[in-house]
This record gives sequence, C-alpha cells and structure tokens, in this order.
Amino acid sequence: MLLQRYKIEKTETIKLKNLEKQTAAFDFLNKPVNNGFDYNLYPVIKANTSGTDFELVQMEWGFIPFYIKSRQELFSFRNRGTDPITGKFKPPIITLNANGEKLFEKVTYKQSALSRRCLVLSSGFFEWRHVYPISKKTGKPMKTAVKYPYYIYLPGRPFFFMAGIWTPWADKTTGEMVESFAIITTEANPLMEQIHNSKKRMPVILNEDLAYEWIFADLNKERITEIATIQYEAEKMTAYPLVKDFLNSPDPLMEVDYDELPNLSF
Repeated sequence: MLLQRYKIEKTETIKLKNLEKQTAAFDFLNKPVNNGFDYNLYPVIKANTSGTDFELVQMEWGFIPFYIKSRQELFSFRNRGTDPITGKFKPPIITLNANGEKLFEKVTYKQSALSRRCLVLSSGFFEWRHVYPISKKTGKPMKTAVKYPYYIYLPGRPFFFMAGIWTPWADKTTGEMVESFAIITTEANPLMEQIHNSKKRMPVILNEDLAYEWIFADLNKERITEIATIQYEAEKMTAYPLVKDFLNSPDPLMEVDYDELPNLSF
C-alpha cells in the first residue's frame, strides 16, 4: 500500500495559475504528519460549482464507494478480519489511493475520474524502503525485510499538488453527509522505485499547468488516464531516511543515517 501518510506546512497563499487563496483562516493546513489510516479530514482543492475558481476544503481521506450504506458498513469495509461463520480472514479494503492506470476499470472510481477530480495539497510524504539483511550463517538475504521510513519532498516548494478524485457520500441510517477522496498513484520513477521497492508506486504529482487542467478542463478518458499516469521527475525530488518510530518522535522529520542502507542513486 502506497502513501499512507503525508504532511503540509503552513503557507500564506495557495496559488494555481491566476487563482489564489489566502490561507490564514485554514488552521487545518499545519499538521506535521497525517495518517491515512485515521480516516480523518485533510486539505483538498476542488473546482467550485461554476468552474471559475477553486475551493480549499477538508475531505475524508479514504474514498467511500457509493454502495456503502452506513458508517457501520464502512467500518467493516475498512477493517474486516476473521469471518465468524467461515473462519477465513478477509483483508481490509483500502481506498486511500486509486491506481491511475485502472481508473476506468473500477466501477468505484470511474464516475469520479470523469467528473470529480481534485488536488491534494502536500509538503511531503512518507514511504517505506524494504531491505533484506544478509544472514551471517548462510551469507544470503534473509526472508524478512527491515523497513526504513523515508520522507520525500520537492526542494524549494512549500507545497505541491497530488492528483486525486473525490465523491459525496451519505449515511443512509443517520443522514450524515461527507465528501471523501483518494490520491492517484502510478508507476514509480527511478527514485521512488528504490524507496517504495516493494510495490514500486508513487503519487501522481502535477505541475501547475497540469493541476489546473486536472480540475477545470473537460477531459476525455484518454487525457485523464494520460495525466493520471504521469511520473514526476526524480531529479526534482529529494528523500532521506527517518527514525523507524518517527510517528512517535518529537521531531518526525529528523534525518537519520543508517550504515546498512545503500545510497539512493538514479
């Protein structure tokens, strides 16, 4: 599973071509670490109803499919476990991310890809590198990997845009109404395939022109898929390892050196 956490730093304005928003009123922008598995609200940009401007809103991270009828059903969908009748384990269904290559193969995401595209604001994100230690007994790689967390960001950029899709959802039992989203991912670039070396995926990071097109333009399926599979240039990204328990660290972004980690190269 890619991209379980991301962060955004406080910035005075959010700019998208000729559009701009002051951020002083948005206190939700300054969180050091956002954990997707908390299924909380996070900052998202979407076009307004007239398509002439953008709105900075909060949505629930974890796309809620239209066929989910209640929070109770959603909890089961996201967590699942051992079936009490069959005794078989049912893995959770995770919708934090949506595969850019398969947006129109999934009935869950198809309509949102066509008409409800958004931008997810981030200052950086976290991913885990899997390294298999060499056994002192056999001299061969061990079967169990050691996982090293990395922080990935764009130097000189206080924030950037990730492609996303969103959907409205209503709890049929309580009447609760929310908007939820998923971040689009694609095949890893030469930097990310070394860090996320288990699945080799990365978020779709868009430059300003593509970000504007993603939320405002009337796009066909071919163009949507083209943008949803763009790899951001590895040369414009930087990454470094963190303490393994960084989520509980007073400084979760502190860089840590591990002698056993091979250097990243591309």
